[in-house]
Amino acid sequence: MKTVRYMNKAGEDDLILRQYRIAGQGALRLELQPGDRLVVKSVDGEQGCEVIVLNEAGNSSPELLDGCVPVASVSIKAQIAECSVAGKRLETLLGHWKVPDHALQEVVSFTALDLPAMTVKQPMVLILVAAGENMGVEQHSLASELCVEHFCVKKAWEDVPEPLAVPVKDIRIPHSTATTYEVKAGEWIQIIDVQGKQCSDFIAFDKAALDNGQEVTLDAAATRTIMGHSLPQPGLHSRFSDQNLRTMLEVYQDTVGCHDSFLLACNVKYYEDNGYFGHISCTENFNLALQKYNVSPRRSWPAINFFFNTSSEECGAIAADEPWSQAGDYVLLRASRDLICVSSACPDDIDSANGWNPTDIHIRIYSSEEMFPRSIAYRTTPEEVSRMTKQTGFHSRTSALTQRFSEYRGYWVATQYEGWGPRAEYLACRERVAMLDLTPLRKFEIVGPDAEAFMQLAITRNVRRVSVGEIVYSAICHETGGMIDDGTLFRMSEQAFRWVCGDPYTGIWLRDLAVKHNYRVSVRDSSDQLHNLAVQGPDSRALLASIIWTPEWHPEVEKLRWFHFTIGRIGGPDGVPVMISRTGYTGELGFEVWCHPDTAETVWDAIWEAGQPYEIAPLGFDALDMLRIEAGLIFAEHEFCPETNPYEAGIGFTVPMKSKEEDFIGRAAMARQSMESRHKLVGLFMDTDEPVAHGDQVYNGRFPVGVVTSATVSPVMKKTIAMCRVAPDFAAPGTRLEVGQLDGYKKRLGAEVTSLPFYDPERIRVRG
Repeated sequence: MKTVRYMNKAGEDDLILRQYRIAGQGALRLELQPGDRLVVKSVDGEQGCEVIVLNEAGNSSPELLDGCVPVASVSIKAQIAECSVAGKRLETLLGHWKVPDHALQEVVSFTALDLPAMTVKQPMVLILVAAGENMGVEQHSLASELCVEHFCVKKAWEDVPEPLAVPVKDIRIPHSTATTYEVKAGEWIQIIDVQGKQCSDFIAFDKAALDNGQEVTLDAAATRTIMGHSLPQPGLHSRFSDQNLRTMLEVYQDTVGCHDSFLLACNVKYYEDNGYFGHISCTENFNLALQKYNVSPRRSWPAINFFFNTSSEECGAIAADEPWSQAGDYVLLRASRDLICVSSACPDDIDSANGWNPTDIHIRIYSSEEMFPRSIAYRTTPEEVSRMTKQTGFHSRTSALTQRFSEYRGYWVATQYEGWGPRAEYLACRERVAMLDLTPLRKFEIVGPDAEAFMQLAITRNVRRVSVGEIVYSAICHETGGMIDDGTLFRMSEQAFRWVCGDPYTGIWLRDLAVKHNYRVSVRDSSDQLHNLAVQGPDSRALLASIIWTPEWHPEVEKLRWFHFTIGRIGGPDGVPVMISRTGYTGELGFEVWCHPDTAETVWDAIWEAGQPYEIAPLGFDALDMLRIEAGLIFAEHEFCPETNPYEAGIGFTVPMKSKEEDFIGRAAMARQSMESRHKLVGLFMDTDEPVAHGDQVYNGRFPVGVVTSATVSPVMKKTIAMCRVAPDFAAPGTRLEVGQLDGYKKRLGAEVTSLPFYDPERIRVRG
């Protein structure tokens, strides 16, 4: 949920806009009062909404929605009857919300074209459902996302998100003050920015030590040293430590991701030095609040400053700007021992630290019996409701093999596995077979009478040459020729495509492009309906052939050609439906297996069991990086970005300027560019095994001529290798260059230019 405050002409609180997201197959419960306004929108313009109306007594009352005709629900009943995970979840929610059975006979149903926009006249409870059944691997119909705007009048105390659970304590910290509070080991602390752009300094004391007269506090320097990060975040690097290097708190959820652990809490000297004498400070507020615990006052307090937006410049300066936090954003911490905490609502109004307007902070304490998932929030667009990190359908299996997870594109992915490690996982893929959870890839269904013509405009490849059952790798560019994304296009039928890419924003861009050019096509996000495993290595074909059944009208796995796909089942004609594609990101013979998340565990188990004779290994993202660099495969924000065109990213083969006569986005800009002037993506063989990294500049003599985009130590090459974008004058194989480190001049590492890929340059293995 996201909250936005609106003011009336007198500058007083008038309306609050609360924005919600309903995931496809999900539901939302809202309590509405007279005067509230409600607007429901479909993200892709295709999803309808079913509404259950309850009166104050909890009985079905569809008549409260003027002019609406109730009908028996079809979609809700079908979703529940399907006995899918989503169906059972919806059934559980309706039960938890005490929706009477007869209410499903009196649902108000809206199509995507007539979604409700209404002003509430009587108190009511609305249950809004974005219902739909599971999408099969061959299908394109699916339930998709709804956005809800709820304009309501609320008291200031209520201007915070709904609790994550039943709070043990609710603590309001008025602006320009500080408050102490105690938490027990295992309890949860939710620190909420009520109106947005408000900083909150935070200090924690070990209660047992303080009772004995010792001040053992949260220590930012110790935390940074142990975690190796400027600030802890959910995942591997999540723990705050005290000065004794023992964990004090752990970060479980963070909807902002931008805070400060370097600077002191604001103090009297700061304001006096800027000419503001007598200005209240966080330090003074802390001293006052901590008096009852006999904590000695300080001239300045080291603290973790949540929501404070600071950064370190290349020149060494610490810069500060307005916080990123929006109304309702929060950090969720868990106490590792009994603590005495103090939080402030910072009073700084002389700079941008609090958006020039100090406001309140809200604290919620939850019981140690509650459990919350680890999540990092992200937003596909700056204005939308934040999205929290998800677990893939395979997470129960991967998490049984490792606790080393990092966040990638909104999902938790394994970086490496206990008992294997990156080198062993790499070798399994090169020598035998390995399996990798690649679910974070985004999937979009592009369907409609203009689908082919639309994709011909949207991507660089010539879509008209792609047959049903075939896959093509392509770039998507904007008008400057810079790459928005890369991905693979599956031709599912004559006018139905599946685009698989990395960036969730690509779906928004495609929808906007379709509207701009009046194409009769729908673009729907099927990422939640298709999860996928990569099965890679020389034994991958034999493994999958032993467990995949395909009908006679689809190719068998043994006969599946490179960049083609087939539809089959695991476990015979009545088994789990899957799509198998002859694709990968390792440079080895390999496949990807696509399934619905409800069947993901079954698919993992079948492949894992069948892989035992081949000594199969799980594959983490650390090993994947080694494999893809050796294979010369590009990665977003490394080899390409919106300022890099496909030629400069090393995939000029995806731009058929001569054979594709029709226009595509970015064509004119790339055509204007001289081929001789383009920077080239090349390989570097390093003279030393010292590490080099993305962003290291590459020099010819005193001056930089390129930049390292990716690097790794290659087991097969037995040396450090790097991918590098370099000026065309220095791109010839055999050219001697240097990678500059420290300031670029104090340390130089010799290197020799080579062509890409490093491994299997003729692509014999992957095509085999």
